[in-house]
Amino acid sequence: MIQAEDLVKWFGPKLAVDHVSLNVKPGEVLGFLGPNGAGKSTTMRLITGFLPPSEGKIAIGGHDMENDGIAARSLIGYLPENAPAYPEMTVAGFLGFSAEIRGLRGRQKKEAVTHAVEICCLEPVYYQTIETLSKGYLHRTCFAQAILHDPPVLIMDEPTDGLDPNQKHEVRNLIKRMGQQENKAIIISTHILEEVDAVCSRVVIINQGRIVFSGGPDELRTRSRSSGAVTIAVRGVSESDLKESLTALPNVDSVAILAKNDGRIQARAFPARKDGKPDLGTARAVAALLREKNWEFEELHTEKGRLDEVFRAITISETPQKEGAE
Repeated sequence: MIQAEDLVKWFGPKLAVDHVSLNVKPGEVLGFLGPNGAGKSTTMRLITGFLPPSEGKIAIGGHDMENDGIAARSLIGYLPENAPAYPEMTVAGFLGFSAEIRGLRGRQKKEAVTHAVEICCLEPVYYQTIETLSKGYLHRTCFAQAILHDPPVLIMDEPTDGLDPNQKHEVRNLIKRMGQQENKAIIISTHILEEVDAVCSRVVIINQGRIVFSGGPDELRTRSRSSGAVTIAVRGVSESDLKESLTALPNVDSVAILAKNDGRIQARAFPARKDGKPDLGTARAVAALLREKNWEFEELHTEKGRLDEVFRAITISETPQKEGAE
């Protein structure tokens, strides 16, 4: 549904996008991540036809953006960064206008606007002018215009920006439901890592204009040092005995003492790794050790890994490696 090949974008002497390739299939929600200034928003604008690329090709639903731009754009619902809208229009007027420029008329237009208003909970502000809206309602209004024509391709830049926790939950559920439809392909650009867990089936990270990671959220998480680590809390055991016993396990690479308080010691055993993946037997080995030693324990769980830790490790590099996204 979305094919972008070797996209390059220069702004004068500044290279903002450096040979980025993205392919998104129907039924897929792609999380497009990166630090500020990495080239996320510029790439989104290239894909939607908002900006022309300096080099590269873009096709939406098989339509070439350069040679068949109107057909390509007609398949896209786009929520740009900062949710731009006409401040003097009412919400009703703006959504009606957006529906008409999408070619919707009469009953079809009315049903599309009503459906988008209901989904985005815009009834309380339907007749207000956009300039009077709160940031949350403004963002929801622009989200509504992006989905009102039921596009097969949905591209959203920071879709939950400015929303309260309840609204974020609603929008994420909506995106996830849309992404499960076999005829929709979705890209969301975000710097909120929890959204990756909530809605994304695949992740691409861009840094300094280049793709530095492409894979599933679980694959990204396994790169975390704490992925597969086992955290325990025991009583009546000396710190030296605990550390020595855990370190002696063949599945364990290292041990960190996290806290000590009133005879209670909390420790984390980091797993040995092979080919960058944690040893999955670490938890069983630690549990067997606790039974063997007959230690009193209050806590035993396996860490999932921290996305923020991996994100920092990947994007801190000054010279990211070029990598295409399949």
